[in-house]
Amino acid sequence: MTRLLNQLRSKVIVYWSMTKSMQTGLLVVTGLAGYISSRCPIMHIERLLVVAGSLFLAVSGSTVLNMWYDRDIDAKMKRTCFRALPSGKISQHEGLILGLVLSSIGVGWAVWIDPLFGAVVFAGLFFDVIVYTVWLKRRTAWSIVWGGISGGMPVLAGRVLGTGRIEWVGVLLMVAVLLWIPSHILTTNMRYFDDYRRVRIPTFPSVYGIAATHKIIAISSAGAAISVGIVAVGVGITSGCMYLLAALTGALLLMTTTALLKPSESINFGVFKYASVYMLSAMLLLAVGVF
Repeated sequence: MTRLLNQLRSKVIVYWSMTKSMQTGLLVVTGLAGYISSRCPIMHIERLLVVAGSLFLAVSGSTVLNMWYDRDIDAKMKRTCFRALPSGKISQHEGLILGLVLSSIGVGWAVWIDPLFGAVVFAGLFFDVIVYTVWLKRRTAWSIVWGGISGGMPVLAGRVLGTGRIEWVGVLLMVAVLLWIPSHILTTNMRYFDDYRRVRIPTFPSVYGIAATHKIIAISSAGAAISVGIVAVGVGITSGCMYLLAALTGALLLMTTTALLKPSESINFGVFKYASVYMLSAMLLLAVGVF
């Protein structure tokens, strides 16, 4: 019995690692922020848990499917060779089944909650797995745009669920996440430049150069900050939250500008880490600031 429990525990740990829980959790928070920012009258904890659960399963499922498809290149990259599939901790068949099950339950649950909400969640999964990973990732550096669109779908879905329609706030929130993505992905591309070049994945640093990549990060970060700022004014967050958001935005722009003018590996990694802190904090402020 003890041996069986240990085996089950080990399996759960491996499965959990494949969901990229930190990244998935951040996207779930954006979805909840989009929902709460609508001041939806249905705001009890059970409803929030249902929304969070469906988003977590759908996003986790797409992440696992991406790992399953990219298992060949992950095996050749120092950053990813120890992941569950390339290291042999689980079989290819098991990884595929896990991804399909999580995705199906997540999307099905979302459709049950609300058809339009479910349609947006499904669109995010489709753009992430089919358009970004399967079709474009190995062909063009511009695949990041479609990856960014998929990353913006949870916050759009949350807003759609709260308002019952697709409106400008939800779309602008999606754009904010899309424009935030370069500060997260392109910094990774630069940090692991040799890894990506080894497996022949086109990235902005390899195609357009490091200097151009820093410019793109700075410009897109400014665009993300402007988008979030417009939304903050549009939904009417409190003045205190607005001041905090302004301070967080200033820090992001300062870091990306410094990386542009005085590039270094340490500053680049700092932008990568802070970008997630910024997006998490901005979404929480949009959620709590409307009350």
